[in-house]
Amino acid sequence: MAGATRGARGIAVTVESTPKKSFASAVDWPGWSRSGKTDGLALDALIAAAPRYAIVAREAGESLPSGAGGAAAYDVVEETAGGSGTAFGVPSAITELDRRPVTTAEAGRLVRLVEAAWAVFDGVAAGAPAELRKGPRGGGRDRDKMIGHVVEAEWYYAREMGVRIKQPDPGDRTAVEAMRAAMLEVLRPPSDGSPLAGRKWTARYAARRIAWHALDHAWEMEDRSEPG
Repeated sequence: MAGATRGARGIAVTVESTPKKSFASAVDWPGWSRSGKTDGLALDALIAAAPRYAIVAREAGESLPSGAGGAAAYDVVEETAGGSGTAFGVPSAITELDRRPVTTAEAGRLVRLVEAAWAVFDGVAAGAPAELRKGPRGGGRDRDKMIGHVVEAEWYYAREMGVRIKQPDPGDRTAVEAMRAAMLEVLRPPSDGSPLAGRKWTARYAARRIAWHALDHAWEMEDRSEPG
């Protein structure tokens, strides 16, 4: 597996934990991060999402390792204390593995997987109804507001990566694509693992966070497009 984590016996996973919520993230697969009330439930959710993430991998020209549907294929290689962002519902801890150097080949792979996450989100949004089924408490954004939320978040992500660009209108596909292209250009070069633009995010964490947010809402939109 390209970019595999040395020493991992299977699919390498990091877990960030708080008393209220945990996240499990597949180290070498940006965007494949799921949450749960405990570490074990977060890992269960990650495993359950394997078929969905396999679509992202294929979009990027990759394939998940065999056995991705079974718990034996997963190896927790790093555990990190989460913070308020984790408890709120965001995989926000930058791990030691996120600080690894990135080769030219690995950078290209990160770019392809982030692009694939965006392609999946855009494809789901294109096929979703304007009004989505409400959540168990009657909440949740409808399709266009969710698209706007994702694009707005990506603009903040771009700023964190050192990209200064006017916030695009979510309906202006040319502007959205230009912003995303600028973000990918930051991820494309090799890296020594230092934070991007002298701020906080590393290249690996940026790819993980961007892809996670797009996929989290793509999968939510899929689930809420179906009858209750």
